[in-house]
Amino acid sequence: MISNRLTHRTVLFGLGLVILFFLGAGEVLAQQQFPQIQMPNITINGAPQEDKAKMSTYLQLMFFLTILTLTPYILVMSTAFIRIVVTLSFLRTALGTQQVPPTQVLMGLALFLTMFVMAPVGIKMNKQAIQPYLTGEMESQTEFLTKLLDPPREFMLRQTRGNDIDLFLELSQIRNRPKAEADIPLYVLLPAFVLSEIKTAFQIGFLLYLPFLVIDMIVSSVLMSMGMFMLSPMTISLPFKLLMFVLIDGWELVIKGVVKSFNPIDPGPSP
Repeated sequence: MISNRLTHRTVLFGLGLVILFFLGAGEVLAQQQFPQIQMPNITINGAPQEDKAKMSTYLQLMFFLTILTLTPYILVMSTAFIRIVVTLSFLRTALGTQQVPPTQVLMGLALFLTMFVMAPVGIKMNKQAIQPYLTGEMESQTEFLTKLLDPPREFMLRQTRGNDIDLFLELSQIRNRPKAEADIPLYVLLPAFVLSEIKTAFQIGFLLYLPFLVIDMIVSSVLMSMGMFMLSPMTISLPFKLLMFVLIDGWELVIKGVVKSFNPIDPGPSP
């Protein structure tokens, strides 16, 4: 009992010392002189009512970087790249050469052919939008973007089927259907263009398959008549496919046919 009482007294004595310490420290801190912290002045200065609002440089840079990250998708989905690369892939499969030419070679060839086909579009964009904007003849950014997007829009409209546009207009549930091609929204034109390009590429691929299919059928019939059931017809027909493709200059015919399948735009008179 005596030890318990001593313990309680010791605890109470310690608590009292702690309270006195904090009270004394509070008085000392209250007497000290600390420098005053001043908050920076924050003001919002609006422009006069007559002045037009301009986009901040930081917002322009952020918008440009965002567009730059989407450039590969824009290049693939809004140019001639879709039709060209799908056609070349069908050609390699029809030949039965597996990974020859390599995928990197096909992609590079498709990219350069895309640059060739889209050159009139780039020339027209440079003439009617980029150069006037750089020289100061065109100051409005809205006008610049409108003029810049007109040539690609014209190119896509020339390649897109009318029924594909009608399909996406119906899916978009637009109340007032556009009466002119210029009034078609871009979010309707882009998927319609992609779908139309895939359809055209599949049609070209079907025509590419026919001659090689005939060779496969002839080789298979000969092997079956000779009783060589264990020999793969693909192994025998591959050299004949390559020989025929080289003799008729197949690469020139395929590339010429793909490039001429596009309906190009007029870049305008040369300077």
